[in-house]
Amino acid sequence: MFHAQILTLFPEFFNSPLSCSIPKRAIEASLARVDCIQIRDFSTDKHRTVDDKPYGGGPGMLMKPEPVVAAIRQARKRDPQTHVVMLTPSGIRFGQSKALEYVEKAHITLLCGRYEGFDERICDEVDEQLSLGDYVLSGGEPAALSVLDAVIRLLPGVLGSADSAVLDSFTEEGILDWPHYTRPEVFEGKRVPSVLLSGNHEKIEAWRREQAIIRSKLWCKNHQ
Repeated sequence: MFHAQILTLFPEFFNSPLSCSIPKRAIEASLARVDCIQIRDFSTDKHRTVDDKPYGGGPGMLMKPEPVVAAIRQARKRDPQTHVVMLTPSGIRFGQSKALEYVEKAHITLLCGRYEGFDERICDEVDEQLSLGDYVLSGGEPAALSVLDAVIRLLPGVLGSADSAVLDSFTEEGILDWPHYTRPEVFEGKRVPSVLLSGNHEKIEAWRREQAIIRSKLWCKNHQ
């Protein structure tokens, strides 16, 4: 079973997403387990403080090391096999290959930040730092949910067809998926490409490969 732990100040953020669609199916089938751990529970003062002003001045607040490190250590105690991932803009870029890597690990802990980020000493307690891209979110929770969704859908037995995950965009050589069509054959004057109606599977596969490469080259051009 794939086991994920989420260290967060907002466990309720995950209630709805994990109770519908593919994550729900995986959890109900005991293919995945997701536990949320409230970081604030590890604060030791009466106000349950988890943040403080940065030394040296500057805007915003930082997450304090004491409660976060205590939460990480509790996660490791609960699951000694877990791989602890800090979600931060300065981390390595998340992609399909990383999602496949997490499927193989089968035990991950996702650390969600808030405010202006983490006290640097927290970094010594994690195995990896991960980023979704060059933009800033209000917290690590949306990023953690994206990682979870990308990984859970790759677990064997989760999707209706095993081919669905294999043929996903970026799974093969970093190539995007090809264009897809369904009924009706004609919509507002736009026709389904005739090759897809031909029944010639060899030609269909060649067309799909060609279109995937064209789409991937265009994506690379637009992201240079």
